[in-house]
Amino acid sequence: MNYSFRKLLVMIAFAACGSTAYAQLPNEKFGKPSEVEWNYKGWGDAIDDDAIVLCKTMTVSYELSEQFGGVIEGVNELNTDNMQSLGKNMVTMEGIVVNHDFKLRIKILKPEGAKHANIDITYQDAKEVSHDNIDELLDLKVRVFSKNEKGKVVKRNVNVSDFVKERINDTYKVVHVVVPDVKADDIIEYTYKVRSPRPSFLYDWSFQEAIPVVHSKCDIEIPAFLTFDMNVPINTKLVKSKVEAGYLMYDTNRKDMKTPKKCRTNHYTIVGDNILPEGHALTRNQGGVEGNAEVKIANFTSKIKNEGVPAPVELPQGTTHLKIK
Repeated sequence: MNYSFRKLLVMIAFAACGSTAYAQLPNEKFGKPSEVEWNYKGWGDAIDDDAIVLCKTMTVSYELSEQFGGVIEGVNELNTDNMQSLGKNMVTMEGIVVNHDFKLRIKILKPEGAKHANIDITYQDAKEVSHDNIDELLDLKVRVFSKNEKGKVVKRNVNVSDFVKERINDTYKVVHVVVPDVKADDIIEYTYKVRSPRPSFLYDWSFQEAIPVVHSKCDIEIPAFLTFDMNVPINTKLVKSKVEAGYLMYDTNRKDMKTPKKCRTNHYTIVGDNILPEGHALTRNQGGVEGNAEVKIANFTSKIKNEGVPAPVELPQGTTHLKIK
């Protein structure tokens, strides 16, 4: 085997390994950053930024409890027709819970990017509502991953009890997440849940942040008897969306039910990759915009449109549930 041919084989193998590695870059598994993420420095127009979002996800699921099923004994499957006969206001009763599961991974690329490790989390906690009807912020965890002099990964848990919680109006509170002692090349993971007793409300999802976003995913499964107007991002070159039919099983612990009940669902999946911040100067074509320009990606928003279901209180103007500083 001559030298040129061997060199060609090595180049092909290297290219194959490289393409496989970068195909693994959208790492939605939290708890251990991948080696690709440790080595990643950004892409194209985002190569000079001081921090980057490696991955952010919101997974929304509905939980139909024992109370809910007990009212409709004898109905094996919920659908739009039998929901109408049972009363349009039925979806506002206790027993339907919306679970929002949020995950975020940020990498600090330069020392001045340490400020982006601090984030704000906004959630509803209304003054005039009973404790049983407010959203709960649960399981907030913040971890910092660093590499020591020997290249070994060191994990540090941040004490979340030190975070300041502030009321910003009569309806919403914000948690100021401050991560100390962050340095270049550190990777920070944030995970938390918002449990809401309001089936008519979904938190918005912002695909753009103050820093570039490598991968953003919004995964929502909604019972079909709840109808929302969905405003999914219209920039289809950067953000892809699809909806599929599914089923939600519930009341599986009821002793008086021989067969678990189910209801049809609409399963929305919206994914965006390589999204620059609004106002970022472009040097290549992105989203159909040429040259230096500002690209704005619409947020994912929703609004209940069922008759008889109260409209949710909107978030304060200019804020979303999550804001990277």
